[in-house]
Amino acid sequence: MSHQAYQPSLNDILPKSILDTDLYKFTMQNAVLANFPDVHAVYRFTNRNKDSTFFSRDCFDRFQMAISQFDQIKLTPTERDWLSKTCPYFPSEYIDYLENYRFKPEQVQADFVPVDGINGHIEITAAGPWAETILWEVPLMACLSEIYFTTTDTDWNYDKQEELAYQKGKALLDAGCVFSEFGTRRRRSFHTQDLVVKQLVKASQDVSTGKVTGTSNVYLAQKYGILPIGTVAHEWFMGIGALRGYESVNELALEMWETNYPNATLLALTDTFSTEAFFLSFSKNPARAKKWHGLRQDSGDPLVFAPRAKEIYEKMGIDHREKMIIYSDALNLDKALKLKKQADEIGFKASFGIGTFLSNDFAKVSDPHSKSPALNMVIKLAEVNGKVCVKISDDLTKNTGDKRVVDQVKHLFGLPL
Repeated sequence: MSHQAYQPSLNDILPKSILDTDLYKFTMQNAVLANFPDVHAVYRFTNRNKDSTFFSRDCFDRFQMAISQFDQIKLTPTERDWLSKTCPYFPSEYIDYLENYRFKPEQVQADFVPVDGINGHIEITAAGPWAETILWEVPLMACLSEIYFTTTDTDWNYDKQEELAYQKGKALLDAGCVFSEFGTRRRRSFHTQDLVVKQLVKASQDVSTGKVTGTSNVYLAQKYGILPIGTVAHEWFMGIGALRGYESVNELALEMWETNYPNATLLALTDTFSTEAFFLSFSKNPARAKKWHGLRQDSGDPLVFAPRAKEIYEKMGIDHREKMIIYSDALNLDKALKLKKQADEIGFKASFGIGTFLSNDFAKVSDPHSKSPALNMVIKLAEVNGKVCVKISDDLTKNTGDKRVVDQVKHLFGLPL
């Protein structure tokens, strides 16, 4: 595959299984079913590089065709048995629900907005019951990425990808890093993520230091006999804030999560409404902070995070050395090694969720010294029961939602407008 566009079949483009997604979509779906079974949700797509990244009409047509076939995807009996044994925190009622679940293509509206005769922007909205539409996000983005890189941007190939994945895994393991592969949403293709996970497993068998804890992709976890890994996403906090109010949103989101998963590893995502707002509420309940095993850092300056987290734990009289920090924001090898060094010095157990650096790291065929960049895209929860959802990241460029509501929530938490 280089300048000559490769046209995969629909079977190649579609998710390989309903399990070909990130674990946290299932953990959140189960929690939504238990707590918000009647809530209506709207998800919207954002291309963060809209000024420089365009989609061809052919890409859009093939994407629409793929969406129409999603209703073929279902949980197989073998997958059901494996999921029940591997993820005992899922109640049997949820496994039953997932077995009967079918994607409803009519829930997705995709539109092409031409910029010239060939290229344009793509707008995507998914709307329906939150418990159903929650599963669209990851496979839709993975699907769009694969189609884009086989129709619109074809200046790349798979040369040396296996060796590259192995060397990255080996370097991380040699440095003693504990990490998971988190690359489903923005992968170049299913084949890319598959070969990456395969090579990481191989590297973990060859290196005695460090650890590959698993992959966020449930299908690949099953295929390679490793653990599916996931925490919770921003949408859990965003939805609860819109539905129940923002004053106690962080406390309520954590409380509901631990009620649903009393025996699971509890890892708190800190930056949905800014990390400082999270720490303010987190520090009010030392008993809960002691119960939760660690924190996930996903935006802002990661080198500021561990010293601040140590300070918060110390104020609550909690030994931070018992706690873990999971770093998951735009990681590469150098960044992970710097963060591990700092965490080791401070005393936190560090772990890393590494996505695009593993599953979409390619050079251009026409200029091997230049990167073939991944799509910079998200699909975010936009509304629940007609109420606007917002996210106030530690990275101002990642704020999402209606500015008026964003400003209201910032004011509530004492954040600069």
